[in-house]
Amino acid sequence: MTGKLSVITGGSSGLGLALGRALAAQGDRVILVARNPLKLEAARDAIARDTACDTIGCAVADVSLADEVQAVMDSIAAEHGGIDQLINSAGIMREGYFETLTDADFHQVLDINLFGTVNCIRAALPHLKRSRGRIVNIASVASLTGVFGYSAYCASKHALKGLSESLYHELGRYGIRVQLICPPEFESPMVDALEQGRSPENAAHSLMIPRQPVEVIVKETLAAMQTDRFQTIPGHAARVMGFALQHFPALSRWQARRTIARASK
Repeated sequence: MTGKLSVITGGSSGLGLALGRALAAQGDRVILVARNPLKLEAARDAIARDTACDTIGCAVADVSLADEVQAVMDSIAAEHGGIDQLINSAGIMREGYFETLTDADFHQVLDINLFGTVNCIRAALPHLKRSRGRIVNIASVASLTGVFGYSAYCASKHALKGLSESLYHELGRYGIRVQLICPPEFESPMVDALEQGRSPENAAHSLMIPRQPVEVIVKETLAAMQTDRFQTIPGHAARVMGFALQHFPALSRWQARRTIARASK
């Protein structure tokens, strides 16, 4: 992947920033995309300071705004001669009982997690066709099952999995590889923010898989990008859970219900 132009959404913090740093360290040219210009510039400067990457840039865009995303992707491609890899890492969480989540909560989560990804892929697609490039969508183990308190988030990530698998089949004819990364909870500002108000049931259910260091997710994501494998579940415990969900769904649901019931006492 040396020298490829990688565009990373959600690049100002969390996994997007960590992936940007790792790709820059191995020689990729990296463009970070996010909404907050101050955080974005700080992320760019940190990567430039920590690596020898000769091209590390940033572009301000709200992925939920299709016209804004189109302009940014076209500008990046024009300035850098194309786009080789698109990593869709922008995402938000809303935790809460279904009856307390509003329509606005659902729309906000879907606008970023699903339609934001759609907007970025649509805008980058002509450039990825020319480069026969790669799309990496960051989903979650929440795309494989339902999680207590994550009805909006799980809906968005299940939809992202379906989108990714459809595009895996559709875009292969152009030589474009589509990959889905399904990490468990990992150390990030987004997850840290949840700790202030998450329900005990959500905490118990979601942490049936131990929280992982972001470095584990980065390492296994980069390894997956060296292959054409569609789906990757980083972390041994998460892979065991994924296997159980696929092969023993009834048992997995029973165990989850048992864990939730204990937490709600």
